[in-house]
Amino acid sequence: MAPARVTSTREAADWWRDAVIYQVYPRSFADSNGDGTGDLEGIRQRLPYLRDLGVDAVWLSPFYASPQADGGYDVADYRAVDPMFGNLLDADALIRDAHALDLRIIVDLVPNHSSDQHEWFRRAVAEGPGSPLRERYHFHPGKGEDGGLPPNDWESIFGGPAWTRLPDGEWYLHLFAPEQPDLNWEHPAVADEFRSILRFWLDMGVDGFRIDVAHGMVKAEGLPDLGGSDQLKLLGTDAMPFFDQDGVHDIYRAWRLILNEYDRDRIFVAEAWTPTVERTANYVRPDELHQAFNFQYLGAPWDAAELRAIIDSSLDAMRPVGAPATWVLSNHDVTRHATRYANPPGLGTQIRTPGDRALGLRRARAATLLMLALPGSAYIYQGEELGLPDVTDLPDDLRQDPSFFRAQGQDGFRDGCRVPIPWTREGSSYGFGDGGSWLPQPAGWGELSVEAQTGVAGSTLELYRTALAVRREQPGLGDGTDVVWHDEVPTGTLRFGRSGFACTVNTTGSAVRIATPGRVLLASSPVTAGGDEFELPADTAVWWEV
Repeated sequence: MAPARVTSTREAADWWRDAVIYQVYPRSFADSNGDGTGDLEGIRQRLPYLRDLGVDAVWLSPFYASPQADGGYDVADYRAVDPMFGNLLDADALIRDAHALDLRIIVDLVPNHSSDQHEWFRRAVAEGPGSPLRERYHFHPGKGEDGGLPPNDWESIFGGPAWTRLPDGEWYLHLFAPEQPDLNWEHPAVADEFRSILRFWLDMGVDGFRIDVAHGMVKAEGLPDLGGSDQLKLLGTDAMPFFDQDGVHDIYRAWRLILNEYDRDRIFVAEAWTPTVERTANYVRPDELHQAFNFQYLGAPWDAAELRAIIDSSLDAMRPVGAPATWVLSNHDVTRHATRYANPPGLGTQIRTPGDRALGLRRARAATLLMLALPGSAYIYQGEELGLPDVTDLPDDLRQDPSFFRAQGQDGFRDGCRVPIPWTREGSSYGFGDGGSWLPQPAGWGELSVEAQTGVAGSTLELYRTALAVRREQPGLGDGTDVVWHDEVPTGTLRFGRSGFACTVNTTGSAVRIATPGRVLLASSPVTAGGDEFELPADTAVWWEV
C-alpha cells in the first residue's frame, strides 16, 4: 500500500516553491485505445498512481495538433488536441480528475516556433514574397548574386543550416527542424496570439505552463553571423545571438500580468539554457517567471566536489531574486541518469552505450535522495521511479528523433529515453496498451514494471514513494534557500542539512567511515548504523533525523 498522502503546510499560492513535479511524455505513458501510442485518456486512468507516488503536479509534454515532425514540439494548432492523443473533452476530463486528486496540471507551451503546417505559415508560403504573414516569421532574401546562400551562417540545433530556401527564392529561419519555422516575436500579432493562447488554457483550468526554448524567441538585431564552425547543441550553454537575448524578459513580464489575472497559484516554468546560473536567475525575477530548470545540475558528474559547487552556485544565484532553485536529473531530451551514471563522465547528456547497469542504478538512487533533500522544487521524469535505463540499441529504422537523420547535428539518440514505460510484468507492451508500443520495449522490461516493484522492499519504486512521503512529512525538507554543509567528512562525500534533518552522500566507489548524525530515515542502499560512526557504502545516500 502506498504511504498516506500528507498535505503540505505551505500556502497554496506558494505550492510550487518546494513542489515535486512529474513529467509525462504523453506518447509513452499509457495507451487507452490500443493503437500503440499513449494518450490523454491513458494518463487520466493512471492519475491515481501519480497521486499515490506522492508528486504535487504533472507536467504534460505537448499534446497539441501536430504533424509530429519533432514529437509534438511542432505545433499546428495551439488550441486543439491532436487526434492521436484525444480531444479537448479528454483534456478537460484530465484536468478535472487531476484536481479532484489534489494534483496540478502544467502544460507545455512552444512559443519559439510553430509547425510548418500552422495556418499562418502555410498561407505565408502560398501568398509568396511580400505577404504580410511572412512578417510573422523570419523570411529573408539570401546572400550572393542569385540569393543562393543563406542569410547568415546560423546552424540548426538538429544539424545543417538553420535556413531553408523556398522555390520562390526566399529563405526562412528554423533553429530546429525545417518543419519548425521560428516565429518573429517583434511582430505584434505574434504576441497577441500567444496572450490569447495563454488565456485559452488558463480558462480550461491548467495550473501553469512549461515554456519550451524559453531562452529563444528574441534574436539579436540584424541576425548577425555567428562566425564559428562548431556545430550547435540543443543542450549547450554557449552565448549565442539567437538565445538568451535580453528582449525575452519583456515578453515574460507581459505574460506575468496575464497570469496575475487568475488565481495566484498558477505558474510559469522556463526551459532556459543559459551560459551561467546567474543568467538563468534573470528569468525568475519577481515580475517574470516562477521557476527555471537547472540544467547545470542535470549535467553534473557524479562527483561530490562538483555537485557541491553547482548546488552552492544555484542557491546563490536564486537567492537575490527570491526564487527557489530547481533540481532535475532526467527528461525527454537527455539520456536517463541511470544510464549516464553507468558510463564514464564526459560523454555528455546523450549516451549510446548501456554501461554498467548495476553501478548506474545504484548511483541514480543515491542521486535521487540527494536531489529530493535539496531546498527548492524537484522534477521527476516518467519511469525514473522504476529505475529505467535508456534503451541504447533501438534499430535505426525505428528511430523517430528528427536530429538522428540530420548529419552533424544533435546526436539524435533521444528516442532511448522515450520508450513507453512498463506497467505490468507481462502482456502486450507490458501493460502500456493492448496494441504494442510505438517504440519497441526491450526484453526484461516487465521486471522493471510498476507491478513487479510495487510492495517490494528496497525496489526503486518503493524508494521513491517513501522518499516523497518523508519529504512531505519532515518539517522544512525541500523548503528554504540554504543548506548547511559539514566539512569534516571524507573526500568524495557530502553532508548537509537543516534543523532536524541531515543528508549524507558517498560518491566514491568504496565504503567510508563517517560520524553518525542521528536516526536513519531512508537510505538508497542497505546501511547499518550504530554507535558514533557507521560505514557509508559506495555510491549511497542516507537521510537522517537529527
